[in-house]
Amino acid sequence: MAISASMVKDLREKTGAGMMDCKTALSETNGDIEAAIDWLRKKGISKADKKSGRTAAEGLIGIATGGVKAVVVEVNSETDFVARNEAFQSLVRNVATVALATDGSVEAVSAATYPGSEKSVLDTVRDAVATIGENMSLRRSAMLQVSEGVVATYIHNQVAEGLGKLGVLVAIESTGDKDKLAAFGRQVAMHIAATNPLALSAEEIDPAVVEREKTIFSDQARQSGKPENIIEKMVEGRLRKFYEEVVLLKQNFVINPDLTVEKALAEAEKDIGAPAKITAFVRFALGEGIERETSDFAAEVAAAAGKK
Repeated sequence: MAISASMVKDLREKTGAGMMDCKTALSETNGDIEAAIDWLRKKGISKADKKSGRTAAEGLIGIATGGVKAVVVEVNSETDFVARNEAFQSLVRNVATVALATDGSVEAVSAATYPGSEKSVLDTVRDAVATIGENMSLRRSAMLQVSEGVVATYIHNQVAEGLGKLGVLVAIESTGDKDKLAAFGRQVAMHIAATNPLALSAEEIDPAVVEREKTIFSDQARQSGKPENIIEKMVEGRLRKFYEEVVLLKQNFVINPDLTVEKALAEAEKDIGAPAKITAFVRFALGEGIERETSDFAAEVAAAAGKK
């Protein structure tokens, strides 16, 4: 398969590896981008998993809370200029408020009636496109709820009340002091904003992701030339390290790195006055996973001037 310059460029942006390494990786994997990423990782050339999620789109993340539940929504726009527009901010804030009365799914929020009108959220967003002058959409939403306890929230890069570029919800069940529980929950939410864990516990990680990591660790370990029984122990050690990096409860707590989140929760229970359990979390970073079109400005100017 012919390896194009755009394929090499794409792989470089995803992995940070050199041009020749990317071209070799693509040649070795017949142009398969995901396989090429793994090939680079096995060779120790790339840390692609740490580069993921850097693509961006504009708009805002909105959060709303009510009693023992909270919601987070992402509404996208074409430019950051619109995200600073009061009309757009009001739209996102109202969408989040509406979401509290639904099950939190995008379908339910889109179909819900927008405040102060007889129109649905979906139709209201469509109307706003004409008013504000940019394409917009409700991309995703989520809700967390507890029977007793709190759903703590955190907005990073806040641009207005309840609105920002990154939002986190953390559900913690407990019969203890609500204010102290909420204070600790906010710290955990800030931790999640900073570390972006894959899952709450090791059991919740996609088995395919674990298998992929094991394969990569095994291939890396075999390059040492050590016996298989030693390689097996090396892989087990690296897998434990992997869990410590991506599992929320196993991560070192950013507020106090001497403790894991799990141990920090146990310590917090003394102050809260009752057992506490983190049951779920949601983290929305604006535009993550959205591919953004790039353009060659110099080429556009040359084209506009009638040059080739």
